[in-house]
Amino acid sequence: MKNKKQQIILSGIQPTGELHLGNYLGALRNWVSLQDQYQCYFVLATYHSISGNYQPADKAKQILSLTIDYLAAGLDPKKCVIFNQTDVPETTELCWIFNTLTPLAELTRMTQFKDKAGKQDKNINMGLLDYPVLQAADILIYRANLVPVGKDQVQHVEITRSIAKWFNQKYGVEYFPIPEAKLTPTAKIMSLADPEHKMSKSSGPKHYIALNDSPETIKQKIAKAVTGSGQEKEIPAGGQNLLDLLAEFGTTEEIDYFKKQAQTKNIKYGELKQTLAEAIAQFFEPYRQKRRELENDLNYVRKVLEEGAAQARPVAQKTIKEVKEIIGVNIDKIKKI
Repeated sequence: MKNKKQQIILSGIQPTGELHLGNYLGALRNWVSLQDQYQCYFVLATYHSISGNYQPADKAKQILSLTIDYLAAGLDPKKCVIFNQTDVPETTELCWIFNTLTPLAELTRMTQFKDKAGKQDKNINMGLLDYPVLQAADILIYRANLVPVGKDQVQHVEITRSIAKWFNQKYGVEYFPIPEAKLTPTAKIMSLADPEHKMSKSSGPKHYIALNDSPETIKQKIAKAVTGSGQEKEIPAGGQNLLDLLAEFGTTEEIDYFKKQAQTKNIKYGELKQTLAEAIAQFFEPYRQKRRELENDLNYVRKVLEEGAAQARPVAQKTIKEVKEIIGVNIDKIKKI
């Protein structure tokens, strides 16, 4: 069995705008810990992002902004590889090869395809359907063993596992490792305005708290968050969402104080909102400071992406060369005929 430093992790986020608390708790915080334990690749999933509605003029800024988020949150390019997906074209080559193995029925049943298609019903493109295959290529081209995900992403890891098995079985090799999901240990963070649904920036600013929101903006958003009267027999979804957030960002004393209020069915939501807003604002002050520094040093940010691609691409090139050899399309074989 490989030790942790020999095991490879791959994960990524799409550059589509500012990140929110759900992104931090569900991914970034965990990545910062993992970079000290594993060999980690953290990709900016740019090709994935263009399957959604977007303005081309904004994309370069979004790529730089997400790189800044990665760094400000604590990812260290000396400990992990940070790179832009579009700088490694071998990934899309591998995606096409995997397309020839993946049954259409497997893709049409994917929950995320149905969700995204519903949100952009005038742009249901092939990229939305093929998203899991490109994600499988992202993971397998680096021979990743572990994929840190939330529970809602386990289905995509499962199809990646299937694609690896289908490739190995079809070509009679044990080439690709069968990656496993590494579940992120955090509560699902719900929308402030619609706590029956997951926090998402696509729903609008009132639904989420951005990592870069000012203390005043955080206070305003949480003040307007949906909760309840405080007298309900069961804590409503909005109230529970605020308690879950306090459990992540509050002090032990604050958490215990409001936990007792919840147990006695006499929770004071106004007091909870004020305490939570202050806790979140204080927690992300170092992040905001680091982000401001990086925004004033974009040459360094660009250098991180360049050096990351320089590390990632040779690994991808080696994989695609070996895959072409296995499937019989390597140019060296053609020259020998």
